[in-house]
Amino acid sequence: MQLSLYNTLTRKLEPVRPSDQNTLRFYCCGPTVYGPAHIGNLRTFVLQDAFRRVVEFLGVETCHVRNVTDVDDKTIRDSQKVGLPLAEFTQKWRTKFEADCAAMNILPPAHTPSAVAHIKDQILLIQKLIDKGHAYTADSGSVYFRIDSFADYGKLSRLNLSGVRQNASERLNESDEYGKESWQDFVLWKAWKPEDGPNRWDSPWGQGRPGWHIECSAMSMRYLGESFDLHSGGVDLIFPHHENEIAQSEAATGKPFVRHWFHVAHLRVNGEKMSKSLGNLFILDEVVKRGFSPEALRYLLLSGHYRQPLNFTWESLAAAESTLKRICGFTEGIDTPVLEDVRYASMETSVFTPVLEALCEDLNTPKALGALNSALQSRKAIGRRDQEPIQRDLARVLQMLGLPPQLQNDLTETSIPPEVEALAHRRQEARSACNWQEADSLREALREQGWEVRDKADGYDLESTEVNK
Repeated sequence: MQLSLYNTLTRKLEPVRPSDQNTLRFYCCGPTVYGPAHIGNLRTFVLQDAFRRVVEFLGVETCHVRNVTDVDDKTIRDSQKVGLPLAEFTQKWRTKFEADCAAMNILPPAHTPSAVAHIKDQILLIQKLIDKGHAYTADSGSVYFRIDSFADYGKLSRLNLSGVRQNASERLNESDEYGKESWQDFVLWKAWKPEDGPNRWDSPWGQGRPGWHIECSAMSMRYLGESFDLHSGGVDLIFPHHENEIAQSEAATGKPFVRHWFHVAHLRVNGEKMSKSLGNLFILDEVVKRGFSPEALRYLLLSGHYRQPLNFTWESLAAAESTLKRICGFTEGIDTPVLEDVRYASMETSVFTPVLEALCEDLNTPKALGALNSALQSRKAIGRRDQEPIQRDLARVLQMLGLPPQLQNDLTETSIPPEVEALAHRRQEARSACNWQEADSLREALREQGWEVRDKADGYDLESTEVNK
């Protein structure tokens, strides 16, 4: 069975295959850590996680990279508002994001590079663009990419620049940047200004900081190579962010940057766009505070096709919680095996095969959930509890969707503090990167806080040592 996915670049469904026939290398634009991720952000990360789970279920190795933007206008502005150093401020919100991902059962990437840690890579990439005539230094000390030097600009978004000059400052660049040769050029390096405070780094063009777009090009190529298999993010990143990534990357290397582009549509709330002014910018803490489980939110976010906007309501979340409890009811009394090998070969003639088929058809998660519920309602297939293949395949399908065999809120008497979840999440990242020394160190840190981590095929469990005494 083969996964096919819509490619934003070509505007058609295409099979997803590793170019080296071995490991699928893909990059996801991660969070800008200046506050908690809202549930719209989480939709994108949940769908990316579902994509990865399907790929791995089909027996393909992955190398998943998701960056952290820890230097930009927002992080600098807000860190100074609260009087914290940039690194301390962004680490606080990075820890919160990682805890939310763990609660949503999102698998940790192999690499989670930060923009600050890779400023040298960005400077080298900018210098290469200058040397090739694709970038220039303004009198201010800022460096800009010369869009006219890249003939294919607009190929991802199908953009004709001649038709978008109006409001270009909002769409292409920050409106406070001056000294550009052309209105359409975008910033690669921002010269330091007094309002940036102590947040500045040395470069050949003077002190400053990288522009947002160059960060992702430098980090993705650092871990995945100059050309890789797939790049993902929300639809709002198609232009200008991903368009600019393509231009600067291909101009620097002369090679195709990414083969496949995977974009996730927006989440709406009660039919409206999420915004602070409307009071509908909800975060995971608000979901839990209202008595819903993170697993139910994951189920709801999977219930809409990734290419279509999904409408969130508290009523739909309640319905998702109810449906998920019913699904989990089928696993009561079943000892779900820990599956070291989750490849699909044994499911080709299973009652759950339609679930896998739906996921392979453009990651059709709503169709997959419908097939799962239809299978569970089939008394002929599910009626007997002693059918081990059925039980095994149900466990595998739930694992592939990232859904639990039991709801944590129904089983866990001791809540796990966010800082403990974050430590466990960092340890899982270290294990994925084969950094065993750091993984062992983080295990000891968890023990010191009264928690034992139990590794399993699709992640880990945390147990309180206080409860077990």
